[in-house]
Amino acid sequence: MAERLNIMGSVFGQNLKISVFGESHGPAVGVVIDGLPSGFAIDFENISEEMGRRRPGSMLYSTQRKETDEVEILSGVYDGRTTGTPLCAIIRNKDRKSSDYDELAGLARPGHADYSGFVRYKGFNDVRGSGHFSGRLTAPIVFAGALATQFLKKKGIMIGSHIDSIYDIKDISFDKTGITEDQLMELRKMDIPVNDRSCRDKYLEIIDEARRNLDSAGGVVETAIIGIEAGLGSPIFDNVEARLSSILFSIPAIKGIEFGEGFGITKLFGSQANDCFYTEKGKILTRTNNNGGINGGITNGMPIVFRVAVKPTPSIAKEQDTINLKDGTEQKIRVKGRHDACIVPRAVPVIEASAAIAIFDLMLGQYGIGSFMEENRDNG
Repeated sequence: MAERLNIMGSVFGQNLKISVFGESHGPAVGVVIDGLPSGFAIDFENISEEMGRRRPGSMLYSTQRKETDEVEILSGVYDGRTTGTPLCAIIRNKDRKSSDYDELAGLARPGHADYSGFVRYKGFNDVRGSGHFSGRLTAPIVFAGALATQFLKKKGIMIGSHIDSIYDIKDISFDKTGITEDQLMELRKMDIPVNDRSCRDKYLEIIDEARRNLDSAGGVVETAIIGIEAGLGSPIFDNVEARLSSILFSIPAIKGIEFGEGFGITKLFGSQANDCFYTEKGKILTRTNNNGGINGGITNGMPIVFRVAVKPTPSIAKEQDTINLKDGTEQKIRVKGRHDACIVPRAVPVIEASAAIAIFDLMLGQYGIGSFMEENRDNG
């Protein structure tokens, strides 16, 4: 048989193509973005804000790795505006402690890609801090998503999230028919975005309990996209749910996605699950939004609402069983180093950025790059 090619695919998109590169403990991580319209004035302050939302904070549950996440743009921008050529940006890794992984060499960390990556790449992949499998690679995704978000904002489209649950503590879910821009703006200002403010302290308590027990906690993030008109998307393979799911499942730790009522819709009769139509001020709306703003893979004008399941951080200091990949022996492992006791709060901006990339890509394909182009510089 022919030898398998050990290539790694890290490209997303059909019209807006992004390619992420780098490793957790390498010199830098970065992204190449191809397909951006030219002449767009970038809001760099907004990009810094978005990068700051993903960075670890001062909370005890956060990793103590300190990265400034300053973005260096190498190409594709001139005088603060996009040129239309590929934009390349890097984020340097300044706080690397690869020695934390020396005593773990050869040990497959439970819940990580150590074993599967070892088999797939025959042991040649960079294992320091999980290498290319690391959540560190979400930093360039947030940058690309911040750019996409600025384009979408010009079309009146906004994306926001709240932490729907952590472990067994539950927030108030979105009213799927009545999500407002003010509500989403307020959530984006919170370090722990919640609809019920009392949930913030409850979440922190359960996370701290996990941390003190040398463990970790997971949760669910509920995201809404408002301002999208009906008619975006296509049935079957190029549908909105499929495209969103594709990029969302690219985020490390994401293990499930559901739209609207999701699996809960199976507990309804058809008469309850159907979103009945009505008109208000000449606009067609639905009285419920059990289908999450999408019918037949195409937007229906209601808010797109989905929930994403984020698994507990797999790096924990509690002793676990594993194997040594070098000799196949069974051993015990305690994962040391700097890790989040709960990755959910830092996953929120990554989820939003990923959704923005997918929606922007869909819109470029359906409406064309011209709909996002700026006026000619000489005419503007």
